[in-house]
Amino acid sequence: MTKFKLPGVQLEITRAAWVPAGPAPAMGPGGMGGGIALPAHCRVDGIIDRRGGAGGDTYGIGFAVSLPDNWNGRFLQQGGGGLNGTVAEPMGGGGAGSQPALIRGFAVATTDTGHQAKGGGGFDAKFMQDQQALVDFEYAAIGRVALVAKQIVEAYYAKPPAHSYFSGCSTGGREAMLMTQRYPLYFDGVIAGSPAMRTGLSNLADRTVSVALSRIAPKGADGKPIAGGGLSDSDRKLIISKLLEKCDDRDGVKDGMIFDVLGCDFDPASLVCKGQKTDGCLSQPQVAALKEGFAGPKDSRGNQVYPGFFFDTGIAASGQGIPGLIASGPSPLGNVNSGTEQNIDKEAAAADANPGSRLGDSAYWTNLNTFSSHGGKLIFYHGISDPWFSAKDTIGYYERMMEANGGQAQAKNWSRLFLVPGMGHCSGGSATLDSFDLLSALIDWVEKGAAPDSVKATGRAFPGRSRPLCPFPAHAQYKGQGDTEDAANFECK
Repeated sequence: MTKFKLPGVQLEITRAAWVPAGPAPAMGPGGMGGGIALPAHCRVDGIIDRRGGAGGDTYGIGFAVSLPDNWNGRFLQQGGGGLNGTVAEPMGGGGAGSQPALIRGFAVATTDTGHQAKGGGGFDAKFMQDQQALVDFEYAAIGRVALVAKQIVEAYYAKPPAHSYFSGCSTGGREAMLMTQRYPLYFDGVIAGSPAMRTGLSNLADRTVSVALSRIAPKGADGKPIAGGGLSDSDRKLIISKLLEKCDDRDGVKDGMIFDVLGCDFDPASLVCKGQKTDGCLSQPQVAALKEGFAGPKDSRGNQVYPGFFFDTGIAASGQGIPGLIASGPSPLGNVNSGTEQNIDKEAAAADANPGSRLGDSAYWTNLNTFSSHGGKLIFYHGISDPWFSAKDTIGYYERMMEANGGQAQAKNWSRLFLVPGMGHCSGGSATLDSFDLLSALIDWVEKGAAPDSVKATGRAFPGRSRPLCPFPAHAQYKGQGDTEDAANFECK
């Protein structure tokens, strides 16, 4: 494999090594932690188009391919996270439940999408000064790697993959969508989790929440609002408690989770104090701030710039992953935000004018008839408590996509969206079932024609509990009898 060449491609194989069976390292967004036993495999690392670039830095599309001895004839490309810049371990764990693709016998590829992160880690944006590096990150590298990796697989096993799949979350979810939009013939099945669409506007929407709460926060010794001070810990507990009281049992059982999120009509106004502020109620300014923030940003003409967020059990989450929208301390964007002013018109215009977003955003292209007509299947999933990219934005794209492709009756033949109650960005949450095997569902759909009418979900938050995730707009509803911890006693309605 070190001598592998492709005509017309500037390709270097930098390493080819046999990896004995053993525990897996940790993975990125939407993946799983280390400790899982991986099979023995050959790992091939390489670089496409190594070159000098802006600022004297060296660029090139780094990639890795895992080639297991127990190959099942399938290929999976794994999406990245953040601004990429690192060749992640090629395991294929995103959306695969407890069994990464490599364990199942898939050949798996990953890429850094054309640059190497330095001091800024996964959010090192220095590479954006280089034209080709930015083009590679936004869309070109994933297509290049798909073709090269498939040919490496064919050379190693002496036959091409019978089926090809792509799976990613966050940035990887955006990449997954791009595969259906820009490379519609490359993959048979695609999983797009919590896609990082319209990042500039989602960041703006997060600031809308924090600015609304900062305006009502008490001021510190420096005269500035205390970050997170707009709500006390008791206020946050009250909001979650009353939210559950209002919407928990809409699915037929009180279990600390809200499955009928579309039917949940929680209104913070129901918590307004009748008199003095106490721990059992919210002040009028607090209610107004919540309503303003969760409604999403609007410009000076009243146009919705970015959809708002769902009220869900994870909005006050802290201590794991990205903090919830009303958590104390850092905002979902990672910095402590105590600003009280926001120029939505100016921020929205700047986000729209960003050249990188115009190159690689997946939010606007909806015509997928080439992808669907060759038999391609596309599954979306999104955590309802995701504080960074609103599940409402993914719903919006999904509805526009269905309309552009013959309507729901036609689009459901090749695409489904699954919303995950309580789940934050890609995974995690104190009241969620965030382990689900969409990869098996996708394989059955592509190779057997069996559409996923539901997918079983479990999670560490509720040991012994299972629920079906249902295709949007349906939700899991208790049948009225049987063990409420067993998914078999729920139906999609």
